[in-house]
Amino acid sequence: MKILIALIVFSILVLFHEFGHFIMAKAVGIGVTEFSLGLGPRIFSFGKGETKYSLKAIPFGGSCAMVGEDEEDTSPNAFYSKSVWARLLVVVAGPLFNIILAFLLSLFLVGFGGINTAQIYQVTKGSAAEQAGITIWEDILVAINGKKITMGRELMLYLLNHPLGDDPVTVTVRNQAGEERSLTLNTKISGFLMGISYLPSQEPAALSEISAGSAAEKAGLKAGDVIVGINGTTIGNGVEMEAYLSNNPFDGSPLALEVLREGQQISLTLTPEAYEGHDLGFQAYYVYDEWDGNLLTLAGAALREVRFWLHYTLVTLKMLFSGQLGVKELSGPVGIVNTIGMAVESGMESGGAGVAALNVLTLTVVLSANLGVMNLFPFPALDGGRILFMIFEIIFRKPLPRKVEGAIHMAGFALLMLLMIFVLVNDILRLFT
Repeated sequence: MKILIALIVFSILVLFHEFGHFIMAKAVGIGVTEFSLGLGPRIFSFGKGETKYSLKAIPFGGSCAMVGEDEEDTSPNAFYSKSVWARLLVVVAGPLFNIILAFLLSLFLVGFGGINTAQIYQVTKGSAAEQAGITIWEDILVAINGKKITMGRELMLYLLNHPLGDDPVTVTVRNQAGEERSLTLNTKISGFLMGISYLPSQEPAALSEISAGSAAEKAGLKAGDVIVGINGTTIGNGVEMEAYLSNNPFDGSPLALEVLREGQQISLTLTPEAYEGHDLGFQAYYVYDEWDGNLLTLAGAALREVRFWLHYTLVTLKMLFSGQLGVKELSGPVGIVNTIGMAVESGMESGGAGVAALNVLTLTVVLSANLGVMNLFPFPALDGGRILFMIFEIIFRKPLPRKVEGAIHMAGFALLMLLMIFVLVNDILRLFT
């Protein structure tokens, strides 16, 4: 099932990308000889006008083959017979359509899944945030160190790009009355941690995230688990769990947990681990408000979703090139298929088919935004590489010799194939580790 879902996702992404090239080529008068989904030999095709529409055997990739794109052709409708500006529009249209697709899908994601807010829903007992008067469900995060925050996941991305250190952090919060205040927080902390995230609400105390390598992960807890008891005390919802943990601070003693997982209650023992480091003392990542039915609100929230994922892609690229992320952490088709499978499984476990569909929709938005950005990267064989040569042509008013440009693109393609092989092998090895 996960392979079928992944193939559908890949097909949508590729079709929309290539359709961007196709529709713009038609608009500027460039002939399109073939529009195809997949690679390799044709399984099915039909012709309409000058264009053959094909489905090919290998279900990855696709193409929009234009007249004179890869060969010398002086026909009026050939790619290189058009002005550099016309060609530039055609090349840019592919990545742009992936970003447009991310926006269109985000409309559904926000409409059905809710709008991510920066509502503060958890404050650590004894933290600088608590001492400064930050209150759960009353305060909304507005900015951190002058960086405006419009949705909770932007805080996560900010911290990914700006890890906390010894310097104090300035946060701006707004209460329900609309009053804003700026607070300076010392983020140095020590104590004991479980390594979980949850919402202190009237809903069951479901764990939204388990920190990698944490005491919670070592104890066997999983995202989606619902805590129903701690040390013999019944936990009915997130508020009761927050109250219990606030009134019973950790001292390193084991906690006897009763956990509801897939309809079955299991017992686990978790020993909070000593910790020294930095923490804001509050969480504001995962609160979602129901869409109010206003189309402008929906469009604005969808735009923020797309902006977030575009920014996320740029930040991870920066981390990759700066060495903060290793090449081994890249994922290819196998890794994406596995991620989609886990998204479906976790969605079915925590909320059924509707939640699973929203998880897949979120991944499709992420992948579409990622594909849009990555294709604009100025590397030979990518759309960004072709754009770079066109910028050269605009500046110097003379194109690079076609044979030279073709050789550079061929070398770039070979390097990309080597990278893909490396990523594919890495994905397969990760499945067995």
